[in-house]
Amino acid sequence: MRRPIDSLFGRLALLVVVVLLLSHFAGYLLFRLERSQFQNRYAVEEATFLVDAVRQHVAHSPDQPLPSRVRLVDPSSQDVPAQGTDENTPLNHFLDDVRDRMPPGTQVRLGDPGKPPVLWVRQPTDRSWIVVPVQPLRPPRSVDRMVLWLTIIFTFAVMAALFAAWQLQQPLRSLANAVARFGRGQPVPPVPERGPRELRQLTHGFNQMVQEVARTENDRAVMLAGVAHDLKTPLARLRLRAEMMDEAKVRDGVVRDVDSMTHIVEQFLVFAHDGADRSETVEVDAQCERVVRSYRAVASGGAVPVLTDLKAGSGFLLPAATLDRILSNLLDNAQAYGAPPIVVATARTQAGYTLSVQDNGAGIAAQDLVNASRPFVRLDPARGGNGHSGLGLAIVERLVRRAGGEWEIGNHEGRGLRILMTFPLQAVPRTASVSESAW
Repeated sequence: MRRPIDSLFGRLALLVVVVLLLSHFAGYLLFRLERSQFQNRYAVEEATFLVDAVRQHVAHSPDQPLPSRVRLVDPSSQDVPAQGTDENTPLNHFLDDVRDRMPPGTQVRLGDPGKPPVLWVRQPTDRSWIVVPVQPLRPPRSVDRMVLWLTIIFTFAVMAALFAAWQLQQPLRSLANAVARFGRGQPVPPVPERGPRELRQLTHGFNQMVQEVARTENDRAVMLAGVAHDLKTPLARLRLRAEMMDEAKVRDGVVRDVDSMTHIVEQFLVFAHDGADRSETVEVDAQCERVVRSYRAVASGGAVPVLTDLKAGSGFLLPAATLDRILSNLLDNAQAYGAPPIVVATARTQAGYTLSVQDNGAGIAAQDLVNASRPFVRLDPARGGNGHSGLGLAIVERLVRRAGGEWEIGNHEGRGLRILMTFPLQAVPRTASVSESAW
């Protein structure tokens, strides 16, 4: 099961969401703190202004009435509030700020709680206490309209960021898909060069690399196919002349040698063929049964060297030519180097459809498994023989990868060599829809 967080888009999306969430949360906390401090400063400035205004009013217009809620109280009055405690509260901070704005020695007190908040101020030169109203210091509310606005902004920011992340990862996804197709040996059309400068440079380099590899592969295939094709005519003449020999023993030996050379030439042609398989798709189980039946028909001594265990079902489809080449190469290899019985098996698993060919011979040494599928590589003489060029497993590997599958070679539980091929559940490859000359 694919994990969304394991993709570039998933990680970019998570990073963007976390950063936006932290920035919005920090901004909200700073706003609430700044708003509380602004409210406190405003209340201090307002109270200081009112006290100065009252003092100026008393000094210049003592006969004029005072504004509403502003009054002068004699120091001996019982209404004068008691001195407050030095607790670490917002109200005491407010009184300290007001006291700092007044001349030294000024007394500042708050009115009795439970009533509209008023400030009592008296300087050493004042005859009376000046009582002025103050703005109530409301504690910050837990939820306000700021949360709603931040939520809306956060939502739109996340949507915009996710869209930007999606746009950024699209060129990388195209490049990753192209690399995967190139690794399977499938035709790769040019990848559009888009995105940031570094990504465009990477895509441009990949396109150039694919062009060079395709050009080299094409030159190699043309050369190999030309040589193999030119050898077919002399081999045919050589076989014809061998058939005309009088001595049977010499004739049979020459014919066998010519047949071996012909088989090698045919392997060269198959290996050099690099185009997409455009043959019709067939059910793998049914085609395997037909191919195995033909091998049983030519088995010597009435033996049954090839067994089947076909359980993939009708959904497992592959191009007929590709499947025939895979089976013929693997069965020839098993009959030449392995031991009966040979088992051809298919199955459907969670990872996809599987096709395997296994013999019961001695297998391949562990240190030689890595080189077993390399072109033109023949292992120890025990796995040699006439008519073999070391291309059989290399051809199978190329065909499997071109069909969109993966393969694994190994000795299965001590019972001989097993080639295990795994194809996706949509096993029919899409390479046929891609031009053979994409470059």
